[in-house]
Amino acid sequence: MGTPSTGVTEIAARLDRLPLSSFHRRVLYALAFGFFFELADLNTFAYAAPGLREYLHLRVVEIGYITSGSFLGMFVGAAGAGWLADRLGRRRTLIVSVLWYSVCSLLNAFAWDTTTLLAARLLTGAGLGAMTVVAITYLSETMPRTHRGRMQGAVLAIGLIGIPVMAFVARAVVPTGPNGWRWVFGFGALGVFAVALLRRLPESPRWLLSIGHRERAVATVAAIEHEVRKASGPLPEVEINEDVSPPTRISVRMLLQPPLRRRTAMLLAAWIFQTLGFYGFVSWVPTLLAEHGFSLATSLTFSALTTIGAVPGALLAWPISDRFHRKAPAVIVAVLIAACGISYGLSFNAVAIVAFGFAVSFLIQTFAALLYAYTPELYPTSVRNTGSGLAYGIGRLANIFGPLLVAAIYSHAGYVWVFVYIGACWLAVAAAIAILGPRSGQAGLEEFEI
Repeated sequence: MGTPSTGVTEIAARLDRLPLSSFHRRVLYALAFGFFFELADLNTFAYAAPGLREYLHLRVVEIGYITSGSFLGMFVGAAGAGWLADRLGRRRTLIVSVLWYSVCSLLNAFAWDTTTLLAARLLTGAGLGAMTVVAITYLSETMPRTHRGRMQGAVLAIGLIGIPVMAFVARAVVPTGPNGWRWVFGFGALGVFAVALLRRLPESPRWLLSIGHRERAVATVAAIEHEVRKASGPLPEVEINEDVSPPTRISVRMLLQPPLRRRTAMLLAAWIFQTLGFYGFVSWVPTLLAEHGFSLATSLTFSALTTIGAVPGALLAWPISDRFHRKAPAVIVAVLIAACGISYGLSFNAVAIVAFGFAVSFLIQTFAALLYAYTPELYPTSVRNTGSGLAYGIGRLANIFGPLLVAAIYSHAGYVWVFVYIGACWLAVAAAIAILGPRSGQAGLEEFEI
């Protein structure tokens, strides 16, 4: 295999030159299945909240505290699983995180007051945060460089079907009576069936190589090539780029030192304001519509209709993510979300509410697919999950205060100003990426080693 450096670049080149095949589709379906229930569960509380207000008599401020608890759990899960996945492996950590959020989701259905529901949402959030950061890293390390953005968009698009499914499940069961909301939480526990698919995936060869398991990495790549060759015929020649740096073990503190500091600062700002803007809209719209005078059934119907935009929104990332190198489309989409979010807050008839709600739901998932692909690309292999988990986790941690801030804005300034705040968050995202973000797109992961 040549020198160690050559082995590193050869394995990367062998993975990146593969055509899409049954192996890549297996990765896509396994991760998409996990994302389906992860995203459904992530949005569960938003759709159960109107029922909790009516049947458990929870106040808006109590809903804010419980939502904040979910995000504290996401921070703990993302940061902890990011660190573990860089040490114990992507596949193992991914399986454990899916098992965790599935079991904890079921616990929510048995809550009986604010305290028990807060505890259950915190534990569930830990599993949700862990699953997300490990999944996007695994995908980035196993997909060919020219298809990483497209496949991330496809995974997210399939997974996002879970949101409208959850919305319509909630629309059907929440108004049925005092225990209708409990069935919504039980739906998220079905994610446990994703484990069977995840167990069929190999460990990331790039991670194996980064911890010195070169023989296992070579054997894993050879098995992948064999599967692709059976489906696609002879493979392209391997073109090794000797100019890229081999992966090295670096300390976590280097995430805050040059040259990684600029990338970390950009991702922290993007994830913080994206999370505040995203969940300021998604988590609060059903409750705010009900508070604004719409009936429980009407507010849930409006919210369910707007979620239909999520799946085609993620698919929009397919043609633009790899072609335009992530950065430019991310900035443009963030600005469009800000404009549509403010317009939503200024709309008071059914057609406009659904139209602008659909647009926001569409565009925030386009942005999510772009950011999911962008984040792990910017870190070296040995800290890829740690760096991604830090950025994602800090974003979730910031949103501990997000629901409380939304509640305060609504209480003191009114309905419209909540959406002005949401628009400002998305403009901050656009500014951070425009000023600090590098272009990535079809760059090899090894080109971001240091």
